[in-house]
Amino acid sequence: MPLTLSPHFSSEPSSQCDSVWRGATLVTMRDGKYNLIENGAIAVSGGQILWIGPDADCPDYPHAIEHEFDGGIITPGLVDCHTHLVFGGNRSAEFEQRLNGVSYAEIAAAGGGILSTVNATRAASEDELLAQALFRLQPLLAEGITCVEIKSGYGLSVESEIKMLRVIRRLGHMLPVEVKSTCLAAHALPPEFKDRPDDYIQLICDTLLPAIAQENLADAVDAFCEHLAFSPEQVDRVFNAAKSLGLPVKLHAEQLSSLHGSALAARHHALSADHLEYATEDDAKAMAASGTVAVLLPGAYYLLRETQCPPVEHFRTHGVPMALASDANPGTSPALSLRLMLNMGCTLFRLTPEEALAGVTCHGARALGLQDSHGTLEAGKVADFIHWPLSRPAELVYWLGGQLPCTVIFRGHLRGEVRL
Repeated sequence: MPLTLSPHFSSEPSSQCDSVWRGATLVTMRDGKYNLIENGAIAVSGGQILWIGPDADCPDYPHAIEHEFDGGIITPGLVDCHTHLVFGGNRSAEFEQRLNGVSYAEIAAAGGGILSTVNATRAASEDELLAQALFRLQPLLAEGITCVEIKSGYGLSVESEIKMLRVIRRLGHMLPVEVKSTCLAAHALPPEFKDRPDDYIQLICDTLLPAIAQENLADAVDAFCEHLAFSPEQVDRVFNAAKSLGLPVKLHAEQLSSLHGSALAARHHALSADHLEYATEDDAKAMAASGTVAVLLPGAYYLLRETQCPPVEHFRTHGVPMALASDANPGTSPALSLRLMLNMGCTLFRLTPEEALAGVTCHGARALGLQDSHGTLEAGKVADFIHWPLSRPAELVYWLGGQLPCTVIFRGHLRGEVRL
């Protein structure tokens, strides 16, 4: 479905407008629903949506450039609200070992697991980490992602965590994509702090977080609340330190067991609690009361062959917004396709296609605190949207694998192919 461009002139005065995009059905995703506008139009000014509605009602904007599509649908830009794209090396060899019967404990005892990624990340330069992250980010951008969150958490030292966060900031400056940076230093216990988790938490609170706040290297602070990581009490200390510096928080919670980390996150009014396979109805109630988003990560669930699904019905019942994300990481979700997560969210977690698309648009934006500027097609929001030559939004979930052709508009301009 070709896109044609032509100048549009009118002798009637009107609001300043740079471009008008028309010729497709608009999937606005207001209130987490498709909220379709058949034969719609979007007027853009200064990188923001100036007007949106049926094409027949579109004002006559002088000197705007018209972009005419031949059918199809337009959705908000996709938001991947939970990734770990910056790290050294990869763990494909360990993946093969596990499939050949070697246990995770045996792999870890031989120097594998997360510590192998920590060692590779510490050894890599900023430029090396940047090059590897660009390789991983490219296929995500080709699928229509216009906003991505990237976490640290494989440095586990002040120097290496800051190095990772600087790389994340560089990615945001280099590429036509909104990049949100999250400090996940409380991801695992570094080897030099073996049997001293409280000392490491103290280092994070007293030294690392003030340093990243001073350099403006992070937009949020995350932690991993689990038996094999950090206790709710330790996470509480990290969250208090983050909030004292004006940094919002989010949490890896209830992935492998129930520690009620999601309720802890809710008490801190966290942006999100993520994974949540073992969350309870009480956790869901607490998250609903605080506005904390449930971020579901089917990639890790799939790769780890888990059998306990997140309590989607509890989230529905209590009105907890549900986001979906790739969780792209070297160990448990080496996923380079957010659209595949749409399908997995429906087939594995029993989301509806409408819920899945809301999970990577409006609810994904809410999980990053960007609900006022991103995630839906509404006047006043950032003009990030995608044209798909598809008949209906469920096709985005239906097609399994491969890249669907799409035209990405980022801040009101054609993004074109991302070349690295």
